[in-house]
Amino acid sequence: MADVKVTMPFSVPASDIWDKIGNFNALPDWHPAVERSELEEGGTLRRLHLVGGGEILEKLERSDDGKSYTYSIVEGPLPVMNYTSTLRVTEGPDGKAEVEWSSNYDPVGSAEEAAEVVKGIYQAGLDNLKKMFCA
Repeated sequence: MADVKVTMPFSVPASDIWDKIGNFNALPDWHPAVERSELEEGGTLRRLHLVGGGEILEKLERSDDGKSYTYSIVEGPLPVMNYTSTLRVTEGPDGKAEVEWSSNYDPVGSAEEAAEVVKGIYQAGLDNLKKMFCA
């Protein structure tokens, strides 16, 4: 099993970031690779339609009253199997937010390539989120 974790600090409160990303169906609002998202099965599945084509079906595994949720990939084009990921926002002692996006999975093919793909997805999303809050 492999894992990837990307963290990024923000100069705004955690609640501001969570308001933007905390909804399971909110990825199109902040991730540049996601064109749209449709909820299925009463909101426990999201079908992501990617910019340029392609779809990923993800299942909400758990969401807590804090600022995190965990999901898995049901089907999609990524070079991973048994993929589970958590998106979490924490607040430091200075009141500023930090976003952590992490996952564990079994790579399909090259472990290095799978890690690059997953890390690239996380980094693109967090970089865009940073632009949104720094503009």
